[in-house]
Amino acid sequence: MAQSSPPATSTRPLGVAILAILLGIYGFISFLGGLLIAVLSSYVITLGYTQAFGFTGVVAGLIIAILGLIVLGVAVGLWHLRLWALALAVIVLLVYILEPLINLARNVTSAGDAILGIVIPVLLLIYLLAVRRHFR
Repeated sequence: MAQSSPPATSTRPLGVAILAILLGIYGFISFLGGLLIAVLSSYVITLGYTQAFGFTGVVAGLIIAILGLIVLGVAVGLWHLRLWALALAVIVLLVYILEPLINLARNVTSAGDAILGIVIPVLLLIYLLAVRRHFR
């Protein structure tokens, strides 16, 4: 009788688990904060103080809430080691790497600030690319 090998199990790297948890917390807080901004802005409108927040506050709150849900979805995708979540995280990290470079070219930030703004996204990008074989 031939022995069959056990099914391959996908282990979640610790760094991906930590990143997913932190993104989940951030997404949840962003979602709640966006809802709070939208609700308070609509309440301010009913009081007649449209100059304070008004319609713009409601729209901004809803946009923040939607972005929070997207981040929460990416966190769940990273937790379950989904390839689409890895691809989305890589795209976002590339944007975070380009942003300080663009600001440096426009003389908005100093070279030291640009380097500090690039270090963490580059390290996260390198890590995620190193563990990409775990994603399916």
